[in-house]
Amino acid sequence: MTEPVRLSKRVVALAQCSRREAEQYIEGGWVRVDGEVEERPQFMVAEQHVSIDPQARLSPIAPVSILLNLAEARPAELGQADIEALLAPENRWEGDFSGVRPLRRHRQQLGMPQPLPPGGTGLVVCSQDARILRMLNDQQQPVEQEFLVDIRGQLDDKGLALLNHGLRINHYALPPAKVSRQSEQRLRFAFKRLQADRIGMMCQAVGVQATSLKRLRIGRQSLSKLPPGRWRYLAPFERF
Repeated sequence: MTEPVRLSKRVVALAQCSRREAEQYIEGGWVRVDGEVEERPQFMVAEQHVSIDPQARLSPIAPVSILLNLAEARPAELGQADIEALLAPENRWEGDFSGVRPLRRHRQQLGMPQPLPPGGTGLVVCSQDARILRMLNDQQQPVEQEFLVDIRGQLDDKGLALLNHGLRINHYALPPAKVSRQSEQRLRFAFKRLQADRIGMMCQAVGVQATSLKRLRIGRQSLSKLPPGRWRYLAPFERF
């Protein structure tokens, strides 16, 4: 019986490379153990067959950003465990056109700028890219968001005008928004400086109740054809 060793040590012997280079091969998804990709350098192997992809390269692993269509409303903000479960490989959209090779580490150390308010569904951005996190969290130059909001009750023209501009909540004047009717029971909200969790209070202030909130867009990125419950990578050429 062969004594178990760390996968990184086996790759060092196979590739005649340094330990750090071996770890890069493994973390980059280029190493298979008995035909299955293994991304953990510390994984123990004994008599298993270990192979390195002939296309393997030692380029740095770039941070990724992911767009998710959250299908089910949650009572609170998503935690890291929730995000990792939602971004499971089987939930990746078949129409993902990004060209990004999926890696296990892409589901780790993700920030979630512009989180949905509790009870909201629709577009969620998860990112490892510090530039994107800074931009989407920037309160001085915020990007526009768009929501569909289902309501219960009757909204008159005066109430609609107040939703666009003029509402005060707890003596605080809310920034303007672009609010329009999609139907008698559905409104479209588009805004930059408004906080999404204020939508419910705004509706209450004009005598209606928000029963569901679905985010359609953040900046230039929208749900488009992304199905509920599916995710895709942000392609390198896409911008917010």
